Amino acid sequence: MRKLQYLILLFLLVLAFIINLSVGSSTTSFDDIWQSIIGFQQNDQISIALFQYRFPKALTAILAGVALSVSGLIMQTVFRNPLAGPFVLGVSSGAGLGVAIVMMGMGAFGSSMLLSSTGNLAIIIAALVGSGVVLSILLIVSFRIKDIMTILILGILFSSSISAIIGIMQFFSPESMLKAFVIWTMGSLGSVDMDKIIWLAASVFIGITLSILNSKHLNIMMLGENYARTSGMNIMLFRIMIFTATSFLAGGVTAFCGPIGFIGIMVPHIARMITKTTDHKTLIIYASIIGAIIMLVADTVSQMPGQTGVLPINSVTALMGIPVVIWIILKNQKLSSIF
Repeated sequence: MRKLQYLILLFLLVLAFIINLSVGSSTTSFDDIWQSIIGFQQNDQISIALFQYRFPKALTAILAGVALSVSGLIMQTVFRNPLAGPFVLGVSSGAGLGVAIVMMGMGAFGSSMLLSSTGNLAIIIAALVGSGVVLSILLIVSFRIKDIMTILILGILFSSSISAIIGIMQFFSPESMLKAFVIWTMGSLGSVDMDKIIWLAASVFIGITLSILNSKHLNIMMLGENYARTSGMNIMLFRIMIFTATSFLAGGVTAFCGPIGFIGIMVPHIARMITKTTDHKTLIIYASIIGAIIMLVADTVSQMPGQTGVLPINSVTALMGIPVVIWIILKNQKLSSIF
Protein backbone atom coordinates (compact mmCIF):
# COMPACT_ATOMS: atom_id res chain seq x y z
CA MET A 1 0.00 0.00 0.00
CA ARG A 2 2.79 2.39 0.93
CA LYS A 3 4.70 1.65 -2.29
CA LEU A 4 1.57 2.34 -4.35
CA GLN A 5 1.11 5.69 -2.58
CA TYR A 6 4.73 6.60 -3.32
CA LEU A 7 4.30 5.72 -7.00
CA ILE A 8 1.10 7.75 -7.30
CA LEU A 9 2.64 10.77 -5.59
CA LEU A 10 5.79 10.58 -7.71
CA PHE A 11 3.65 10.33 -10.86
CA LEU A 12 1.67 13.40 -9.79
CA LEU A 13 4.93 15.23 -9.06
CA VAL A 14 6.31 14.52 -12.54
CA LEU A 15 2.98 15.45 -14.13
CA ALA A 16 2.77 18.73 -12.19
CA PHE A 17 6.38 19.49 -13.15
CA ILE A 18 5.73 18.95 -16.87
CA ILE A 19 2.51 20.97 -16.83
CA ASN A 20 4.31 23.77 -15.01
CA LEU A 21 7.01 23.84 -17.70
CA SER A 22 4.40 24.05 -20.45
CA VAL A 23 2.51 27.02 -19.01
CA GLY A 24 3.52 30.66 -19.35
CA SER A 25 2.97 33.73 -21.50
CA SER A 26 2.91 31.27 -24.41
CA THR A 27 1.79 27.66 -24.04
CA THR A 28 4.44 25.11 -25.03
CA SER A 29 3.44 21.60 -26.08
CA PHE A 30 4.81 18.56 -24.26
CA ASP A 31 6.45 17.42 -27.51
CA ASP A 32 8.32 20.75 -27.89
CA ILE A 33 9.51 20.50 -24.27
CA TRP A 34 10.73 16.94 -24.76
CA GLN A 35 12.46 17.72 -28.04
CA SER A 36 14.14 20.75 -26.50
CA ILE A 37 15.37 18.73 -23.49
CA ILE A 38 16.87 15.89 -25.51
CA GLY A 39 18.37 18.36 -27.99
CA PHE A 40 16.70 17.30 -31.21
CA GLN A 41 15.00 20.66 -31.61
CA GLN A 42 17.06 23.77 -31.08
CA ASN A 43 14.33 26.39 -31.09
CA ASP A 44 15.97 29.42 -29.50
CA GLN A 45 12.73 30.89 -28.19
CA ILE A 46 11.61 27.64 -26.57
CA SER A 47 15.07 26.89 -25.17
CA ILE A 48 15.43 30.35 -23.62
CA ALA A 49 11.96 30.22 -22.06
CA LEU A 50 12.49 26.66 -20.84
CA PHE A 51 16.03 26.65 -19.46
CA GLN A 52 16.48 30.28 -18.38
CA TYR A 53 13.08 30.91 -16.79
CA ARG A 54 10.60 28.04 -16.53
CA PHE A 55 12.96 25.25 -15.49
CA PRO A 56 14.64 27.25 -12.66
CA LYS A 57 11.22 28.47 -11.49
CA ALA A 58 9.84 24.92 -11.38
CA LEU A 59 12.86 23.71 -9.40
CA THR A 60 12.42 26.64 -7.03
CA ALA A 61 8.76 25.68 -6.54
CA ILE A 62 9.78 22.11 -5.66
CA LEU A 63 12.43 23.24 -3.17
CA ALA A 64 10.09 25.80 -1.59
CA GLY A 65 7.27 23.26 -1.28
CA VAL A 66 9.58 20.72 0.36
CA ALA A 67 11.10 23.24 2.78
CA LEU A 68 7.87 24.89 3.91
CA SER A 69 6.03 21.57 4.32
CA VAL A 70 8.73 19.91 6.42
CA SER A 71 9.27 23.00 8.56
CA GLY A 72 5.52 23.17 9.18
CA LEU A 73 5.47 19.49 10.13
CA ILE A 74 8.25 19.76 12.71
CA MET A 75 6.82 22.99 14.16
CA GLN A 76 3.38 21.43 14.63
CA THR A 77 4.99 18.50 16.43
CA VAL A 78 7.32 20.52 18.65
CA PHE A 79 4.65 22.99 19.74
CA ARG A 80 1.86 20.37 19.69
CA ASN A 81 -0.23 22.93 17.84
CA PRO A 82 -2.09 21.80 14.68
CA LEU A 83 -2.14 25.33 13.27
CA ALA A 84 1.53 26.09 13.81
CA GLY A 85 3.37 26.99 10.62
CA PRO A 86 6.99 27.38 9.58
CA PHE A 87 6.97 31.06 10.58
CA VAL A 88 5.72 30.51 14.12
CA LEU A 89 9.14 31.40 15.57
CA GLY A 90 9.17 34.77 13.84
CA VAL A 91 11.62 33.59 11.16
CA SER A 92 9.53 35.19 8.41
CA SER A 93 9.14 38.43 10.33
CA GLY A 94 12.87 38.58 11.02
CA ALA A 95 13.59 38.07 7.33
CA GLY A 96 11.03 40.75 6.49
CA LEU A 97 12.70 43.20 8.86
CA GLY A 98 16.08 42.56 7.27
CA VAL A 99 14.66 43.18 3.81
CA ALA A 100 12.77 46.27 5.03
CA ILE A 101 15.99 47.75 6.43
CA VAL A 102 17.79 47.18 3.15
CA MET A 103 14.99 48.37 0.87
CA MET A 104 13.28 51.14 2.79
CA GLY A 105 16.22 52.07 5.04
CA MET A 106 18.58 52.58 2.14
CA GLY A 107 15.89 54.47 0.27
CA ALA A 108 15.30 56.75 3.22
CA PHE A 109 19.00 57.62 3.38
CA GLY A 110 19.30 58.12 -0.35
CA SER A 111 21.20 54.89 -0.95
CA SER A 112 18.89 53.47 -3.61
CA MET A 113 21.77 53.49 -6.11
CA LEU A 114 23.75 51.17 -3.85
CA LEU A 115 20.74 48.86 -3.54
CA SER A 116 20.23 48.72 -7.30
CA SER A 117 23.91 47.91 -7.85
CA THR A 118 23.99 45.07 -5.34
CA GLY A 119 20.75 43.63 -6.72
CA ASN A 120 18.97 40.72 -5.09
CA LEU A 121 22.11 39.62 -3.23
CA ALA A 122 21.68 42.33 -0.58
CA ILE A 123 18.03 41.34 -0.10
CA ILE A 124 18.89 37.65 0.28
CA ILE A 125 21.68 38.34 2.78
CA ALA A 126 19.45 40.74 4.75
CA ALA A 127 16.65 38.17 4.93
CA LEU A 128 19.00 35.42 6.12
CA VAL A 129 20.60 37.69 8.72
CA GLY A 130 17.21 38.92 9.94
CA SER A 131 15.81 35.42 10.39
CA GLY A 132 19.06 34.29 12.01
CA VAL A 133 18.99 37.12 14.56
CA VAL A 134 15.43 36.29 15.62
CA LEU A 135 16.34 32.60 15.90
CA SER A 136 19.43 33.41 17.98
CA ILE A 137 17.36 35.50 20.40
CA LEU A 138 14.86 32.67 20.82
CA LEU A 139 17.64 30.16 21.38
CA ILE A 140 19.16 32.35 24.10
CA VAL A 141 15.75 32.72 25.71
CA SER A 142 15.18 28.94 25.52
CA PHE A 143 18.24 28.38 27.72
CA ARG A 144 16.31 29.94 30.60
CA ILE A 145 12.73 28.97 29.72
CA LYS A 146 11.76 25.31 29.86
CA ASP A 147 8.13 25.55 28.72
CA ILE A 148 7.89 25.21 24.93
CA MET A 149 4.50 27.01 24.80
CA THR A 150 6.08 30.05 26.44
CA ILE A 151 8.67 30.10 23.67
CA LEU A 152 5.83 29.89 21.13
CA ILE A 153 4.14 32.91 22.70
CA LEU A 154 7.44 34.82 22.72
CA GLY A 155 7.90 33.99 19.03
CA ILE A 156 4.45 35.41 18.27
CA LEU A 157 5.24 38.54 20.32
CA PHE A 158 8.55 39.01 18.50
CA SER A 159 6.73 38.63 15.20
CA SER A 160 4.13 41.24 16.16
CA SER A 161 6.80 43.66 17.39
CA ILE A 162 8.79 43.29 14.19
CA SER A 163 5.63 43.83 12.11
CA ALA A 164 5.03 47.07 14.03
CA ILE A 165 8.58 48.24 13.31
CA ILE A 166 8.14 47.40 9.62
CA GLY A 167 4.86 49.35 9.61
CA ILE A 168 6.63 52.44 10.97
CA MET A 169 9.36 52.08 8.35
CA GLN A 170 6.72 51.83 5.63
CA PHE A 171 5.14 55.07 6.85
CA PHE A 172 8.39 57.01 6.45
CA SER A 173 9.81 55.23 3.38
CA PRO A 174 9.91 56.69 -0.17
CA GLU A 175 7.13 55.56 -2.47
CA SER A 176 9.42 53.64 -4.83
CA MET A 177 11.07 51.67 -2.01
CA LEU A 178 7.70 51.00 -0.37
CA LYS A 179 6.36 49.56 -3.62
CA ALA A 180 9.40 47.31 -4.01
CA PHE A 181 9.00 45.99 -0.45
CA VAL A 182 5.28 45.34 -0.88
CA ILE A 183 6.00 43.38 -4.06
CA TRP A 184 8.59 41.32 -2.15
CA THR A 185 6.02 40.47 0.55
CA MET A 186 3.77 38.95 -2.13
CA GLY A 187 6.34 36.24 -2.83
CA SER A 188 7.90 35.26 -6.13
CA LEU A 189 9.50 32.14 -7.56
CA GLY A 190 10.70 33.75 -10.77
CA SER A 191 13.63 35.71 -9.37
CA VAL A 192 15.76 32.66 -8.52
CA ASP A 193 18.22 31.68 -11.24
CA MET A 194 20.28 28.48 -11.42
CA ASP A 195 23.16 29.96 -9.42
CA LYS A 196 20.84 30.91 -6.56
CA ILE A 197 19.05 27.55 -6.74
CA ILE A 198 22.29 25.88 -5.69
CA TRP A 199 22.36 27.94 -2.49
CA LEU A 200 18.63 27.40 -1.89
CA ALA A 201 19.04 23.65 -2.44
CA ALA A 202 21.95 23.59 0.03
CA SER A 203 19.84 25.39 2.64
CA VAL A 204 16.92 22.97 2.12
CA PHE A 205 19.26 19.95 2.23
CA ILE A 206 20.70 21.00 5.59
CA GLY A 207 17.23 21.60 7.03
CA ILE A 208 15.85 18.27 5.76
CA THR A 209 18.91 16.38 7.02
CA LEU A 210 18.55 17.86 10.52
CA SER A 211 14.83 17.01 10.48
CA ILE A 212 15.42 13.38 9.49
CA LEU A 213 18.20 12.97 12.06
CA ASN A 214 15.72 14.13 14.73
CA SER A 215 12.77 12.06 13.46
CA LYS A 216 12.93 9.65 16.42
CA HIS A 217 13.01 12.56 18.86
CA LEU A 218 10.04 14.10 17.05
CA ASN A 219 8.16 10.84 17.57
CA ILE A 220 8.94 11.00 21.28
CA MET A 221 7.77 14.63 21.42
CA MET A 222 4.32 13.43 20.33
CA LEU A 223 3.98 12.07 23.87
CA GLY A 224 4.79 15.44 25.41
CA GLU A 225 7.92 17.28 26.48
CA ASN A 226 7.75 16.01 30.06
CA TYR A 227 7.77 12.40 28.83
CA ALA A 228 10.66 13.22 26.47
CA ARG A 229 12.64 14.74 29.34
CA THR A 230 12.06 11.76 31.65
CA SER A 231 13.09 9.37 28.86
CA GLY A 232 16.57 10.91 28.89
CA MET A 233 16.20 13.07 25.80
CA ASN A 234 18.36 16.21 25.70
CA ILE A 235 15.60 18.79 25.25
CA MET A 236 17.93 21.76 24.85
CA LEU A 237 19.98 20.11 22.10
CA PHE A 238 16.76 19.01 20.41
CA ARG A 239 15.44 22.58 20.40
CA ILE A 240 18.68 23.90 18.93
CA MET A 241 18.57 21.30 16.15
CA ILE A 242 14.91 21.90 15.32
CA PHE A 243 15.14 25.70 15.47
CA THR A 244 18.20 25.56 13.24
CA ALA A 245 16.40 23.27 10.79
CA THR A 246 13.47 25.70 10.69
CA SER A 247 15.80 28.60 10.06
CA PHE A 248 17.44 26.85 7.10
CA LEU A 249 14.09 25.67 5.68
CA ALA A 250 11.71 28.58 6.22
CA GLY A 251 14.40 31.26 6.41
CA GLY A 252 16.07 30.09 3.22
CA VAL A 253 12.82 30.07 1.24
CA THR A 254 11.81 33.48 2.60
CA ALA A 255 15.20 34.92 1.69
CA PHE A 256 15.10 33.73 -1.90
CA CYS A 257 11.35 33.74 -2.66
CA GLY A 258 9.75 36.07 -0.12
CA PRO A 259 7.15 35.02 2.47
CA ILE A 260 4.88 32.20 1.25
CA GLY A 261 2.07 31.21 3.57
CA PHE A 262 -0.27 28.28 4.26
CA ILE A 263 1.83 25.57 2.61
CA GLY A 264 3.46 24.76 5.95
CA ILE A 265 0.10 24.60 7.74
CA MET A 266 -1.82 22.66 5.09
CA VAL A 267 0.56 19.96 3.82
CA PRO A 268 1.46 18.21 7.14
CA HIS A 269 -2.23 17.49 7.77
CA ILE A 270 -2.66 16.07 4.26
CA ALA A 271 0.40 13.86 4.82
CA ARG A 272 -1.01 12.57 8.11
CA MET A 273 -4.38 11.85 6.53
CA ILE A 274 -2.81 9.86 3.69
CA THR A 275 -0.27 7.90 5.75
CA LYS A 276 -2.35 7.34 8.90
CA THR A 277 0.91 7.31 10.86
CA THR A 278 2.80 9.41 13.37
CA ASP A 279 6.26 8.18 12.31
CA HIS A 280 8.08 11.35 11.31
CA LYS A 281 10.57 9.69 8.97
CA THR A 282 7.61 8.62 6.82
CA LEU A 283 5.78 11.92 7.31
CA ILE A 284 8.83 13.95 6.25
CA ILE A 285 9.03 12.03 2.95
CA TYR A 286 5.31 12.34 2.24
CA ALA A 287 5.16 16.00 3.25
CA SER A 288 8.11 16.76 0.97
CA ILE A 289 6.51 15.18 -2.09
CA ILE A 290 3.03 16.58 -1.42
CA GLY A 291 4.42 20.05 -0.71
CA ALA A 292 6.38 20.02 -3.98
CA ILE A 293 3.25 19.00 -5.92
CA ILE A 294 1.05 21.67 -4.34
CA MET A 295 3.68 24.35 -4.85
CA LEU A 296 4.00 23.43 -8.54
CA VAL A 297 0.21 23.57 -8.91
CA ALA A 298 0.10 26.95 -7.16
CA ASP A 299 2.81 28.31 -9.44
CA THR A 300 0.99 26.96 -12.51
CA VAL A 301 -2.22 28.69 -11.41
CA SER A 302 -0.34 31.93 -10.82
CA GLN A 303 0.95 31.91 -14.39
CA MET A 304 -2.47 32.69 -15.90
CA PRO A 305 -1.89 30.66 -19.11
CA GLY A 306 -1.62 32.82 -22.20
CA GLN A 307 -1.12 36.02 -20.20
CA THR A 308 2.08 37.96 -19.55
CA GLY A 309 1.12 38.81 -15.95
CA VAL A 310 1.84 36.59 -12.94
CA LEU A 311 -0.32 36.48 -9.82
CA PRO A 312 1.43 36.82 -6.43
CA ILE A 313 2.29 33.30 -5.30
CA ASN A 314 1.42 34.17 -1.70
CA SER A 315 -2.15 35.04 -2.72
CA VAL A 316 -2.55 31.78 -4.66
CA THR A 317 -1.26 29.60 -1.79
CA ALA A 318 -3.60 31.41 0.63
CA LEU A 319 -6.63 30.80 -1.61
CA MET A 320 -5.64 27.14 -1.92
CA GLY A 321 -4.69 26.65 1.72
CA ILE A 322 -7.56 28.31 3.60
CA PRO A 323 -10.34 26.00 2.28
CA VAL A 324 -8.17 22.94 2.94
CA VAL A 325 -7.43 23.99 6.53
CA ILE A 326 -11.14 24.71 7.15
CA TRP A 327 -12.05 21.32 5.67
CA ILE A 328 -9.47 19.56 7.85
CA ILE A 329 -10.81 21.28 10.97
CA LEU A 330 -14.42 20.38 10.14
CA LYS A 331 -13.50 16.80 9.21
CA ASN A 332 -11.53 16.11 12.37
CA GLN A 333 -13.66 18.31 14.66
CA LYS A 334 -11.14 17.72 17.44
CA LEU A 335 -7.92 18.53 15.65
CA SER A 336 -5.95 18.21 18.87
CA SER A 337 -6.60 14.45 18.78
CA ILE A 338 -3.90 14.18 16.11
CA PHE A 339 -1.38 15.31 18.69
